[in-house]
Amino acid sequence: MKTPSFRKEDTEHHWVIVDASDKVLGRLATKIADKLRGKDKPIFTPHVDCGDFVVVINAEKIKVTGNKFEDKKYYTHSLYPGGLKTKTFKVMNNEKPEKIIELAVKGMLPKNKLSNQIIKKLKVYAGTEHPHEAQQPQNWEI
Repeated sequence: MKTPSFRKEDTEHHWVIVDASDKVLGRLATKIADKLRGKDKPIFTPHVDCGDFVVVINAEKIKVTGNKFEDKKYYTHSLYPGGLKTKTFKVMNNEKPEKIIELAVKGMLPKNKLSNQIIKKLKVYAGTEHPHEAQQPQNWEI
C-alpha cells in the first residue's frame, strides 16, 4: 500500500468565513491555522499549500480568558538600542484588532517558507463588512 503524495495542481482552494464574535482567541486561532494549512482535508500533504482561504469578521469582538485582557503584551523592536515597544491586549484591541488574530494564527503555523504563502490566505476585518463577496465564502461554524 502506497501513501499518496499530492501536488499543488491536485488541490482546490475554497473560501470560508468565520465570525469571531465571542470566540476565545487561542481556540479560534488553532482552528483557523488548521484550515489555512489544509490539515482538515484528506489530501493534506505537509509540503504543499492545500488549505482554504479564511475570512474573519468581527475581530474586535474576540475574547480572551483570565486576566489576559489587561496583562497580555505584544512586543515590537526597531532594532535600534532602546527600541523596544510594548502594547497591551486592551490597546491593540482598540487600535488594530485585526493584528491580534493575524499574530495568533501566524504563531501557530510552521516556521518555513510555506507559511509565508499560507498566511496570505488569511483575511481579517474588524467589522462585519468585507470585500470578498464575489468569492462566495461559505459560513464555517467553529
